[in-house]
Amino acid sequence: QVQLVESGGGLVQAGGSLRLSCAASGRTFSTYRMGWFRQAPGLERESVAAISPSGGRTYYADSVKGRFTISRDNAKNTVWLQMNSLKFEDTAVYYCAADAPPYTTGWGIPASYDYWGQGTQVTVSS
Repeated sequence: QVQLVESGGGLVQAGGSLRLSCAASGRTFSTYRMGWFRQAPGLERESVAAISPSGGRTYYADSVKGRFTISRDNAKNTVWLQMNSLKFEDTAVYYCAADAPPYTTGWGIPASYDYWGQGTQVTVSS
């Protein structure tokens, strides 16, 4: 069993930046594909970004490409989401998720992930 704890959310003006952090428990973090998802009230949970176990490959939703960057440090059991040029449409609860092996092919499918954090609120004012 793995516990994931997100932090770094808050209120920011449009055009500003935030860095979200996800800390994982356990000794097998380096084997997980990690993803960030978000959910706004009344909407479906959607994928934001994902990163391979080694950090060598990353994936982004079209809506955040060029603005957000996902990274990880396996020695620290931590994954980050750097969010720049934030827009009002980015307002949502952001969730960290871990996909344990065996991996699926769909990086952006919530059902592919085995462990989820509680979420952290990001609010962008316009």
